[in-house]
Amino acid sequence: MPTGGKKKIQTILSLLTVLTISGCLESASQDDTAATATAKTGNTNNAPTISGSPDPAILAGDVYSFAPSASDADNDTLTFSIANLPRWATFDSATGRLSGQALLGDIGVYDNIRISVSDSDSTASLPEFSITVTQSALGTMTLSWTPPTENTDGTALTDLAGYKLYFGVSQNSYTNQVRIDNPSISTYVVENLLPDTYYIVATSFNTAGDESAYSNVAVKTVTAN
Repeated sequence: MPTGGKKKIQTILSLLTVLTISGCLESASQDDTAATATAKTGNTNNAPTISGSPDPAILAGDVYSFAPSASDADNDTLTFSIANLPRWATFDSATGRLSGQALLGDIGVYDNIRISVSDSDSTASLPEFSITVTQSALGTMTLSWTPPTENTDGTALTDLAGYKLYFGVSQNSYTNQVRIDNPSISTYVVENLLPDTYYIVATSFNTAGDESAYSNVAVKTVTAN
C-alpha cells in the first residue's frame, strides 16, 4: 500500500470511464534530503529491485509462466527464491521464473505466493499474490486514463514515472497489483481474470519511487470471453 512520499503529484485518471484518481505526495524535508545524500556517500550495499505482475488465474490444462524483472545497482549476482510454490509448478532460482501446467486435479486457489530476489546482503520481494486454477473461461478488463500534467501545487509535473493498479473481488482487499513503468501509457488490459465483480484503485509514482494515495474505487464486472 502507498505510504506517502516526497513530491506532490496530482494524478487524474479515468478508468472504465468511472474512476477519477486524485493523489498527492508530500514534499521532502531538508533532513530527508541530507540523509539520502549521506547514505549515497557511505560504503553501503544497494538493495536489489524486483518488479512484475503475475497473472492471477489460469485455465486447467494451460501452461503458466511468469518471470519478474530484477536488477542490482552494484551488479551483484542475484538469486531468486519463492514462498508457497504451487504443487503443479516449478521455480528457477537463477531467473525467478515460475512455470508449470496445472491440470484438472489442481483446480483451486494457491495463496500467499511471494517471489524474492537477494544479492546475498539484501532482499527485495514482490507483493504476495495468488493463482487460481479453474475450469471456467477467463475474461479481461480494459483500463484507460489521462496522464496528469501538474503537481498538486500547480507546478508542471516533470518526474512522473508510472502507475500502479490495485484490484480484487472485495472492496478494500486488493489482492492483485499491476505496475506500469511507462508514464506515456494510458491503456492497460488485465487478462486471465475469473468472471467476477472487481474493485479497482490506482496510484501514480515518480522517478524517486514515491507513490500517491489510492484513488476512489471503480467497479467492473468481468464476464468470460
